[in-house]
Amino acid sequence: MSLRVDHAVVSGTFSLDGETFDVDNNIWVVGDDTECVVIDAPHSVDAILDVVGDRTVKAILLTHAHDDHCRVAPELRERVNGGAGAPILLHPDERPLWELTHTDRLWDVDLDDGFEISVGGATLRALHTPGHAPGAICFAAPDLGCVFTGDTLFNGGPGATGRSFSDRPTLEASIRAKLFALPDETVVHTGHGDDTTIGAEKQTLGA
Repeated sequence: MSLRVDHAVVSGTFSLDGETFDVDNNIWVVGDDTECVVIDAPHSVDAILDVVGDRTVKAILLTHAHDDHCRVAPELRERVNGGAGAPILLHPDERPLWELTHTDRLWDVDLDDGFEISVGGATLRALHTPGHAPGAICFAAPDLGCVFTGDTLFNGGPGATGRSFSDRPTLEASIRAKLFALPDETVVHTGHGDDTTIGAEKQTLGA
């Protein structure tokens, strides 16, 4: 098979500001038959490895560092590629959130706006979209006609704010500036829940 997006859903918890909630997270794996990247690392390494299969993992790309998106990233890093590992990529503004979950280990490569990584003949471009979290990153994949938005944009509108390190006006400004610049037909693969499109969410947000 050629370039594709593979997907699974895993269940676990999200904790912040002294509260814990049950959540279902999307796992996204982008690549071809031989290599791939993993977008976010929630809850279960085994579930992620089931999606990866026997492919080489070039990188573990984190949209942000809430615990339900990065909890198993260090373990995944150690187990992929027959134990040879793969780098974890995260925006440095996420360090305060990362350290709430991982106190003794860091990621490997800093993400920033415009960072590009190639996999399976496609290029993923990092879009810095602060608001839900200060270093939130979306990954645009124009070769696939999609964008991976983490918790920045959902089917039905912007991600949650109101907790530590988040801000609603900043989030909406990020969405309008970075995501709504993408073609309306771009498929939005979210961190939780169903897909949507950029055009549909422009209607939701009144863009």
